[in-house]
Amino acid sequence: MPIPEGFSAVTPYVFVDGTEAYLHFLQRALAAEELGRSTAPDGRIANCQMRISGATIMLAEASEAFPASRAAFYLYVEDAEAAMLRARRAGAEVIMEIGDMDYGDRQGGVRDPAGNIWWISQRLVAGPYY
Repeated sequence: MPIPEGFSAVTPYVFVDGTEAYLHFLQRALAAEELGRSTAPDGRIANCQMRISGATIMLAEASEAFPASRAAFYLYVEDAEAAMLRARRAGAEVIMEIGDMDYGDRQGGVRDPAGNIWWISQRLVAGPYY
């Protein structure tokens, strides 16, 4: 089964209001890299691919046919404190401060301007999740 490089069999696809501003938020908060985009005849972003820590997500401007959606993402990073500080400075709302979890992650949570939740986690132990 061919899958484009950087994608997985399941790739998050989120519809947001104000996609251009949201893309800039992801770049500032989570070091996202824009891979490419397509625009509709009216100029709105019809599809944009962003890479965050090796994973790809797709975004599009919400519309009447495809209203804004909300999602939760679990993002592994090298340094949870640094990633949380970066997200906070970019305008994310902290919903859970960083702490050590019993399943081996150092984790905190933020809500982005589009209402999505990002669980920012640093793995502290080798091996399976549980």
